[in-house]
Amino acid sequence: MSQASPPQTSQGHPQRWLILGVICLAQLTVLLDNTVLNVAIPSLTCELHAATSDIQWMINAYSLVQSGLLLTAGSAADRYGRKKMLIAGLALFGTGSLVAGLAGSTGQLIAARAGMGIGGALLVTTTLAVAMQIFTPEQQPKAIAIWSAVNALGFAAGPVIGGFLLDHFWWGSMFLVNIPVAALALIAVTALVPESKNPRGDRPDLIGALLSTIGMASLVYAVISGPPHGWTSPRVLGTAAVAVLVLGAFVRWESRIAEPMLDPHFFRDRRFTGAVAGAVLIMFGMGGALFLLTQHLQFVLGYGPLEAGLRTAPLALTMVLLNFTGLSAKWSGRLGTPVSIALGMALMSSGLVAIAVASDGYAGTLLGLLLIGAGCAVANPAMAHAIMSAIPPERAGVGAGVNGTLAEFGNGLGVAVLGAVLSSSVASGDSLSSALGAGQLVGAVAVLLGGFVAAGLLKRAEGQAA
Repeated sequence: MSQASPPQTSQGHPQRWLILGVICLAQLTVLLDNTVLNVAIPSLTCELHAATSDIQWMINAYSLVQSGLLLTAGSAADRYGRKKMLIAGLALFGTGSLVAGLAGSTGQLIAARAGMGIGGALLVTTTLAVAMQIFTPEQQPKAIAIWSAVNALGFAAGPVIGGFLLDHFWWGSMFLVNIPVAALALIAVTALVPESKNPRGDRPDLIGALLSTIGMASLVYAVISGPPHGWTSPRVLGTAAVAVLVLGAFVRWESRIAEPMLDPHFFRDRRFTGAVAGAVLIMFGMGGALFLLTQHLQFVLGYGPLEAGLRTAPLALTMVLLNFTGLSAKWSGRLGTPVSIALGMALMSSGLVAIAVASDGYAGTLLGLLLIGAGCAVANPAMAHAIMSAIPPERAGVGAGVNGTLAEFGNGLGVAVLGAVLSSSVASGDSLSSALGAGQLVGAVAVLLGGFVAAGLLKRAEGQAA
C-alpha cells in the first residue's frame, strides 16, 4: 500500500528533493538502455547469428515505440495519474529487460525491446511531469537542471557500463542489470511519490492517441531509414507520406474536438513555439554531431569503441558538473531564458566548430566537447523549462511528451541529415576527415541559427507578456 504523502506547502512538497532523486533513478534506467546496446552489436551478431537488418530492428524497435507513444503516454499520465503511470512504466521496463536478457532469438529480443519502449515512453513523460508538480515555479529551473544532468550521466555511462559488462559477462547481462535498478525505483516511487493528475478528468482522446502514435512512429522511421536505404527509396518516401498524411489528420482532429490531447492553441504562445523551434535544432545539432564524433574518434583518431566512448565522457561530465552544482540554473536565473538559450547554443556551435577544425590530435576535440557540454548545461534546462512553463500545470504530462518527442525527432533528423552530408562529401572525393568536418560545420550553423530563432521568439513573448 502507498504511504500517505505529506501535504504540499508554499515551498513545494516537503520531500521534493528525495522524490527528485527517486524519479531520476527511474529516468536513468531508460537513458542507459538508449546507449548501452550499441557496444553489444558484435556480440549479438555472433551469438544470436543476427543479420544487419536484425540489429537495426533491435535498436529501432525501442526508439520507434518510445517516440511514437510519448504524447499518448503523457496524456494518459495527466488523465489517470502520473504516479500510476510511473509505476506501470517501471514494471513494463523491468519485465521487458528480463525477457530481453533471456532472449534466445533475434525475434524475442526485438519484441522485448519494443515492450521496453512502452515502459520508456511512460517513464520519460512522467518523471519530468512529476518534477513540475512537486517544486515551486522558482525551484523548477534547478530541478529541471538536475533532471537534465541525469540525462547526460546516462548518455556518458551507457557505453562504459556496456563495455564493462561485455568484458566480464555475456550480452544478456546488459539488460538484466536494469532489473534491480527498476525494482528499487519501483519500491521508492510507491512509497514516496505523491499522486497527481489533471483535475478536469478529460475524456480519453483515443483517435488522437492512435493518429499521433502512427504518425510519429512513421516520421521517425522515415528519418532513420534515409541513410541506409536512400532518401528516394520507396520505403522512405512511402513511410514519409504516411507520416505527413497521418500527422495532418492528427492536427485537424485535435483542432476540432472539445478535449484534445494536444491543444493546438499552445502553438499560439510564442514561448512555446520558440522553445519548440530551439529544442528541435539543438537536438538536430547534438544528435548529428555526436553521430559524426564517434566515427571521427574511431576512424580518424584510431580509438576502439570503448575508448571512443570514454573520450566522449567530458561532454556529459561537464553537463553533470554544471547542472548538479546549480551553476547553470543560477546563470539562467540571472540572464533570463532567451539569453541563456542563445548563449548555450552559441557555446555548442563553437564546440562543433572546434571539433570540425581540430587536427589529428585529441586536444581540439576535447576543447569542443567541453564547449558543447557547457552549452548544453545552460541551454537544455532553459529550453525544457520554457516548454513546460508554457503549458498549464494540469497538462504537464503532455508537455513532457512534447519535450521528449522533439528530442527524439531532432536527434533522428540530425543523424539523418548530417549523415547525408558525410556521405555526399565522401562521394565527391573528400577524405573521411574532411567530410566529417563538413558535417560538424553544418551542425554548428543549425545550432547557432536555432539559438537566435528561439531566443528571438522567447524575447518577443516576454515583451508581450510584460
